[in-house]
Amino acid sequence: MTSKLTVGRLIERMRDTLELEQVSPSHGLERLIENPNASSPGLVLAGYVDRFPAKRLQVLGETEITYLKSLEPDVRRRNLERFFSFPIPCVFITKGQEPGPDLCDLAAASDVALIRSQLKTNEFYNRLKPWLEEEFAPTTNVHGSLADVFGVGLLFVGRSGIGKSECVLDLVERGHRLVADDLVIVRRRGRDVLIGRGHELQRHHMEIRGVGLVDIPGIFGVRAVRQQKRIEVVVQLEQWDHEAPVDRTGLDGESKGILDVDIPMVRVPLNPGKNITVIAEVIAMNHLLKYSGVDPAERFNERLMRQMRGRNDVARYLQEDDE
Repeated sequence: MTSKLTVGRLIERMRDTLELEQVSPSHGLERLIENPNASSPGLVLAGYVDRFPAKRLQVLGETEITYLKSLEPDVRRRNLERFFSFPIPCVFITKGQEPGPDLCDLAAASDVALIRSQLKTNEFYNRLKPWLEEEFAPTTNVHGSLADVFGVGLLFVGRSGIGKSECVLDLVERGHRLVADDLVIVRRRGRDVLIGRGHELQRHHMEIRGVGLVDIPGIFGVRAVRQQKRIEVVVQLEQWDHEAPVDRTGLDGESKGILDVDIPMVRVPLNPGKNITVIAEVIAMNHLLKYSGVDPAERFNERLMRQMRGRNDVARYLQEDDE
């Protein structure tokens, strides 16, 4: 996360989406949310507190509220006091239910925000959980340019001034789409998916040396940009070096680790006259072939090995023929 998530910030960001209303407006808004999960307190309301994940957001649905109302007043208050003795970030009540005086009083006494939603419990979870996962997802910034080429997210990296922006600009002119230039904010989804996007202040502008800032959607239209894209291949642009080893077949694949996820990487040495835009399109199409189960380099290698085995068999036959 770029900044700490508080209960007040959650309410501000998700008020309309979750149809939120603060039952206790002045309590617990500065409490930190340190866990990306939300759950029902379950048996805690009955007094059983072993294995209670107290740092999660707590959600009281119709079952929990109905159960609390069925308890004797002294039992209900004792169980709620034990519930609020834990470091709870905040408590949500779904379906617009009335919390009851004991719940309101003890929440206020413990400085815990009590928030009501008009949504049904299942719909509340469906809207809240993806947002929490997004907020808590590991994030990093990468110096590079990200483009959508034939549906493949190509992340161009390399030293400053090597031509990353110019390459992506040429791709946009050929009908592909810009995602981010110069600064790419990368966020991990799940275990192996990286999503890249640009900074909000960039608004799909590009810096072209000698020209200045270029408004891509203003020049090429809104179809020339997209808000975010999965990063599938890293294209490393490098200055041509005659002595540097170069992969000539594509069999020796490389990868680049970003947020503990290995992404296939292709090194492209640059020299005068090389059409890097067409090469980028070929990289994207080659990735699509591999994704569909076809690896051109492996196929060529297998065909070559079969040919060599065939020649060896003929040579062996002639050596063994005594006639």
